[in-house]
Amino acid sequence: MRLLSSAWFRSNPIYGYGLAICAWLTAFGVRMALADWFPPGFPYLTFFPAVVVATYFAGLKPAVLTAVLSGLSAWWFWIGAPGFDWSLATGMALAFYVFVVAVDIFFIIGMNSATDNLRREVARNAALAESRDLLLKEVQHRVSNNIQVVSSLLRLEAGMSKDPAARRALSEASARTAMIANVQRSLLDADGAAAPFDDLARRLVCDALNAAGRTDVTVVVEDARHALTAEEATPVVLILLECVNNALEHAFPGRPGRIDVRLYEEGPERRLEVRDDGDGPPPNFDPAKGGSLGLRIVLGLAEQLHGRFSIIDAGPGALCVLSYPRTPEH
Repeated sequence: MRLLSSAWFRSNPIYGYGLAICAWLTAFGVRMALADWFPPGFPYLTFFPAVVVATYFAGLKPAVLTAVLSGLSAWWFWIGAPGFDWSLATGMALAFYVFVVAVDIFFIIGMNSATDNLRREVARNAALAESRDLLLKEVQHRVSNNIQVVSSLLRLEAGMSKDPAARRALSEASARTAMIANVQRSLLDADGAAAPFDDLARRLVCDALNAAGRTDVTVVVEDARHALTAEEATPVVLILLECVNNALEHAFPGRPGRIDVRLYEEGPERRLEVRDDGDGPPPNFDPAKGGSLGLRIVLGLAEQLHGRFSIIDAGPGALCVLSYPRTPEH
């Protein structure tokens, strides 16, 4: 309300001077009406608020006009005998009035100036932040598109390859690259800021199930509103998807199953657990000694997070656990 009123009165000098005259007339009318009620020695009592109002809303020059009109009115009617009294006491009263209104005007004008500067700075910072966010979104959009192009090229090479092993390796690389593109796109939808794990996991796991054509497997993602930073999201989600794909391939060979996904915090660490009710890992299985590319990728991503990855026999099924330290952003 203050911003709109002050801008309206300051946009045209006529409005400002009109407010100044109205404030003076109101103060003069109130002082005249209460003249019999006021004891001697209060000639300016109703005029000080008029000067403050004119200064606050209309600015310096209308405030000076209000102060001058108010001072002359008080001098003529309520300081000494009616008329302009030139005694020493009158001079001291007028000097006191000039000092008080000058201080009021000085501080109110300074406050308004500081407020206007602050408002302009806030608007400038908001514009810079919006520009930065748009630039970040554009960069992330281009990155995800470029990764998607790489995935498409790998898929094309896989289709043209005559070597079954090379075709499978290229197809897996294409699928993993597409996962990274999906993660980047999901972060883009979250304005490039921290993304809630459960929303991100449900969306990407659903895509993985559809890509595998497995409608007989149920994946349950436990509610976890823990925020994943941009640096954390890609390795965590890729590890999750590798665990899910590993379960689809080895835990449920042609039969229905269930996969439970959980992310929680335990002391200074975060733990990602992916549990299935399938056949379970071989006895004394060590992921570090496994020969599959997927496990090597998972171990590399866990090392990137400065964490640990293990696969435990859950009887029935397997439990994949990723533990990594929490960051200051958490």
